Amino acid sequence: METFVVAASSVSGSVQDLLDSMIRAVPRVGLALVVLVLGLGLARLLRWGLRKVLARRHTPSFATVMSKLASWLLMATAVLSAITIVFPSVKPVNLLTGLGFFSLAVGFAFQDILENVLSGVLLLFRQPFQSGDQIEVQDRTGTVEAITIRETRLRTYDGQLILIPNRDVYKSVIRVQTHFDQRRIAFVAGIAYENDAAEACAVIAACLASVEGVANDPPPEALVQSLGVSTVDIEARFWASSRQHDSRLVQHRAITEVKRALDESGIEMPADIVALQATPSFRAALQGDAEVTPGGGVRA
Repeated sequence: METFVVAASSVSGSVQDLLDSMIRAVPRVGLALVVLVLGLGLARLLRWGLRKVLARRHTPSFATVMSKLASWLLMATAVLSAITIVFPSVKPVNLLTGLGFFSLAVGFAFQDILENVLSGVLLLFRQPFQSGDQIEVQDRTGTVEAITIRETRLRTYDGQLILIPNRDVYKSVIRVQTHFDQRRIAFVAGIAYENDAAEACAVIAACLASVEGVANDPPPEALVQSLGVSTVDIEARFWASSRQHDSRLVQHRAITEVKRALDESGIEMPADIVALQATPSFRAALQGDAEVTPGGGVRA
């Protein structure tokens, strides 16, 4: 009986100690909640303000990603502070040590995601291209819509959205079509062997100089490229806007005007000459004096 009374007294004392500890912890829990709420509010305010400041000197993608990372860092600091307030025995050094092991485990578990985040941050700092640039990466071409924390968004020329992981973009060869204001465009025009190639080159070059959208510096030029089977091939080269749609329109106008100029100058642009050699079966079929098999032979 005495043992039961002692055990009951011990349990009652433990419960009372637990209740006392919970009562004493209420102010700390309330203070921790206040810290979390303030941390959340400050993180959102920091994200908004930092994005406004960074957008003045950097690209919108850079401002969005960096402000988001800064707000996450501030929120993580608030969470660590709240844990320290609720559990005074836990030291910040111990939290950082545990966070280090936790980060290592998360790094192995979410390796691809973290690699994309790091690649996105490096792309934003290097800035090989910006939103609005037209690029080609991994055989994909289009206009850059944005660089997010995880992927690069491309809008193709036919109006489709392509999401490429940042790590693939960072490791790949990137062709930035709009890095410079102008790019060179070329097409080939074939003239007859009977015509003067030098005269044709002069006509083409003069025509290109008058086409709307063709740059005067460097000037357009026309050079003999090769001697084809039935034509002398002349390459017309000129510089125009690097934007995809603009350059395509200029190329259309240039080809149309060059054809008109060559026609007006009496310079012929013949079709390919095809030589036909009459086989015995072909002659027999024309003469009608032999039966031709479905395989093209002559049946005796």
